[in-house]
Amino acid sequence: MLVRDIMTHSPRTVSPDAKMQEVASVMCLYRIPALPVVDEDGKLVGNVSEMDVLKNLFPSMEDIMEGGAVLEIEKMIPNYAASMQQRVSSIMVKNPVSVSPEQHVLKAAAKMTSRRFRRIPVTDQDGKLVGVMSLGDLHKAIFHSYLSSSE
Repeated sequence: MLVRDIMTHSPRTVSPDAKMQEVASVMCLYRIPALPVVDEDGKLVGNVSEMDVLKNLFPSMEDIMEGGAVLEIEKMIPNYAASMQQRVSSIMVKNPVSVSPEQHVLKAAAKMTSRRFRRIPVTDQDGKLVGVMSLGDLHKAIFHSYLSSSE
């Protein structure tokens, strides 16, 4: 079974120039934990996750070690509001790991699990985004395969 057989073929994407408020809206509305970032040609240039959005809320390890970190949620909210005005390009992970649609799903899953990814972009040989594969997609495919072989 290949990645192209189980991936989501038309994933939601975001532009590097989009404001983070747009990204957070899509993530919350559609319950999407991460979005591929594509340029105007459809090439994958980054990935932005909920963790990328929320990490600005938390104090740095240096602040915690020095005792200067304020862990009160009310004092963290302005950090979130400020991050909503940033562009995706300033927060995204650049040059994300991806897999080929022609790769075997178990090889792709090994790449995902070794990096603790739950979703991974799927790109063609030109670097254009053609889909996203999730662990849920993999589990569903294995489950259907199991059901059909146990009948």
